[in-house]
Amino acid sequence: MNLTEKTLKKEYQYQGKILKMRVDEVELPNGNTAKREVVEHPGGVTIAALTDDNELLFVRQFRYPYETVLLELPAGKLDPGENQPLEAAKRELQEETGAVGKDYISLGTFYPSAGFCDEVLHLYFCKVASIGASHPDEDEFIEPILIPIEKAVEMVLNNEIPDGKTQVAVLKAAMLVNHKKV
Repeated sequence: MNLTEKTLKKEYQYQGKILKMRVDEVELPNGNTAKREVVEHPGGVTIAALTDDNELLFVRQFRYPYETVLLELPAGKLDPGENQPLEAAKRELQEETGAVGKDYISLGTFYPSAGFCDEVLHLYFCKVASIGASHPDEDEFIEPILIPIEKAVEMVLNNEIPDGKTQVAVLKAAMLVNHKKV
């Protein structure tokens, strides 16, 4: 069965610093037409950085859309034109936590909001080589904290960490550690 939709027209409604929003007209597999609202996003990275003491490096930060402080793994968006997610992951880890990672392993990619957004998140695992001073962006206020990986898994399973990218990366990192792949 053909499930593909054909784009007939794209009309941009908004263009900001981080994202663009458009409304597309598409032809459906049955020949009818429909509108699709699409958010274009440059993509991002999330890093599960593990210390020698089996602790994951997290950050606490206020997330405006939810009006609350969230516990997350270090993460950030790809810069415009940046097509090397690993370099972005290394940059974000150091900026947000002051940590330098080593032995990076890709944990894969996923689509956090496939119904309306084209964002692709690249997940990485690394060992922490060193921790120094963090250098967050001027509009970021971040508190780095360490949490034992077993506790982080419990927190995910108990829904104490609502951030999706963090949930996925914590569970994938724990699988690597538990199966002695790192």
